[in-house]
Amino acid sequence: MNENPNGSNTNNANQIGDGSERIHISPDKLLTVSPSPHIKSGETTATIMTSVIIAMLPSLVWAVYIFGFRALTLTLISVISCVFFEFLYQKITKKRVTVKDLSAVVTGVLIAFNLPVNTPLWAPVIGSAFAIIIVKQLFGGIGKNIVNPAIAARVFMFLSFNFMAEFHDISAEKLSAFKINVDAVIGATPLVDLKHGIPSDVGFIEMFLGQKGGCIGEVSVLLIIAGGLYLMWRKIITWHTPVSYIAVVALITFFLPKETSDGLNFAIAEILSGGLFLGAVFMATDYATTPITKTGKLIFGAGCGLITVFIRYFGAYNEGVSFAIMVMNLFVWYIDKLIKPRRFGGAADVRRKKQQQQ
Repeated sequence: MNENPNGSNTNNANQIGDGSERIHISPDKLLTVSPSPHIKSGETTATIMTSVIIAMLPSLVWAVYIFGFRALTLTLISVISCVFFEFLYQKITKKRVTVKDLSAVVTGVLIAFNLPVNTPLWAPVIGSAFAIIIVKQLFGGIGKNIVNPAIAARVFMFLSFNFMAEFHDISAEKLSAFKINVDAVIGATPLVDLKHGIPSDVGFIEMFLGQKGGCIGEVSVLLIIAGGLYLMWRKIITWHTPVSYIAVVALITFFLPKETSDGLNFAIAEILSGGLFLGAVFMATDYATTPITKTGKLIFGAGCGLITVFIRYFGAYNEGVSFAIMVMNLFVWYIDKLIKPRRFGGAADVRRKKQQQQ
């Protein structure tokens, strides 16, 4: 309350002082207070996505070395398509354009990582449109999608196109980088043998380093682990989901191997083949589609492991990683609700309610 020259009292919200000296502050410079919590951090969506891209680059370089430049072509088409469809959708719907946060770039790389190198060049365009428009933007954009867009696109394409189940033989001549459709020399992957309980011809060292057939980004377990360790060092992800996911697969396949296989060798082959490490490190750790608590992440990873083994053992498909992660994405809300931390003072409230009921 301040007294004006005419002797009346008025409220001057933009005047600060002890009466002898007043400082006038323009209303547009007053502080804007937002709801708690007030957490300061230098991390933004763009910096987080940049770290994820950096973590995936070694796997991309290795894919180009193993499969040829067609792997890079498919990745670039996928990334450009994801960015384009996100920009186009937000422009048409008159929403704020968010392509600078790089989340569409990460989705594009992950879609490409889940494709065989013999994929037609038009396929990642369709997968990108499905991931960005249907799975991401129609649910409200980044952070509001209920399943991982790249995972959903992979499952959609796998169920739609036969070429998703065929893998080019890495010992054959490398495919053209720019030809739309290619005739691949189809080669077997370790998962095909493991499906029937037969030891794979590919050694464990070759599987670990990435000298085996498979999708573009899943072949080198070593480089995927390196990318995961980098993300953990940057505190982008935690170890809980990847470790629990891989550990559950290892334990089940060790104690319950296929009839013709040794437990230890079978378990090692199972965790090193297919897209287990790619899914566990880069897709099962997605912020929007995984639980927020450490316990929740452990439960989520364990559930992914159980479903993966179930599909690999009893399903019609050799691989189960994508289906497992997408199914568990649908249970994230329930996991968070079940194990949500009790607010401060919550225990006293519970006791008080019980006393009132009595």
